[in-house]
Amino acid sequence: MTVGRLIAVVGPSGVGKDSFMAGLRDAIPDLNVVRRVITRAPDLGGEDYDAVTVDQFDEMVANGDFAVHWGAHGLYYGIPDAVRTRLAEGADCLVNFSRHSLTDAAEIFPRLTVLNITATPETLMRRLIARGREPEEEIARRLARAEKPLPQGLDVIHLSNDGPLNQTVARATALLQPARV
Repeated sequence: MTVGRLIAVVGPSGVGKDSFMAGLRDAIPDLNVVRRVITRAPDLGGEDYDAVTVDQFDEMVANGDFAVHWGAHGLYYGIPDAVRTRLAEGADCLVNFSRHSLTDAAEIFPRLTVLNITATPETLMRRLIARGREPEEEIARRLARAEKPLPQGLDVIHLSNDGPLNQTVARATALLQPARV
């Protein structure tokens, strides 16, 4: 059996990763969406995640519960180690990932594919303001990091998400599974 791909969705805050991932899951139903563990209050909208305290997160790190973990924007994020089992079973797994942790992921997951979702600064600002989760200063910091380059040597698919979401999802589906389209 072939090992599945870890399909890491990356991009700046406000680019529409959660909406994109939901659309891609609908377009490719056999994708396994990985539920992240985050030190964020529960029920803040966006992705489905397991909310934990920083102390709980630290305990999970100490117990080896994560395949990969990182900190960003004052929060901690973890990819449960169970993803390795799903990949070993041949499943493709879709996960919202950190650009900063892609080098670690490439060492851990032999079939890593990166979907780099982009949008113009104007689109990002409009979306960040509309979601209402961050104060103006944090929005400015997030926009300043939006153009952060990806590490070299990765299998990357670049997708602009400035237009209709269904078009972005259709392009991704065609590139990930060309025989299905």
